[in-house]
Amino acid sequence: MDLSILKRKISTFRSDGGKLRNVPDELLMEILAVWETWAGPSSGFYSALGVDFRKMASFIGRAKKLKQEGYMSSEFKEIKLEQSTPGNVINLSPCAGAEVVWQDGRIIRFSQVDLLLEFLKKAA
Repeated sequence: MDLSILKRKISTFRSDGGKLRNVPDELLMEILAVWETWAGPSSGFYSALGVDFRKMASFIGRAKKLKQEGYMSSEFKEIKLEQSTPGNVINLSPCAGAEVVWQDGRIIRFSQVDLLLEFLKKAA
């Protein structure tokens, strides 16, 4: 992300006195992402954003804490199943239902996920 865009985003949360208040978690995560890719001196990063180093340290600390706690970003991340193993659900989609492959190679197909869940509860 371009630092000028990030600087504009940050400036929208400045109060009349020039203090930064109520910065949302999404913006903190953006700041952290840019900070982690920053290659120059830290003072250059702070001055490019127009934020005091103490305040920026607070932001980065909060963002790291959010990341450590498993903060979910709003970006969609696709998960792909590369290989199916026996006993795992292979296909889950609203149109196809679900399939389970048992260890001996038998395939059981369910038209609805609810039926699969009931079967797994009884089988366990």
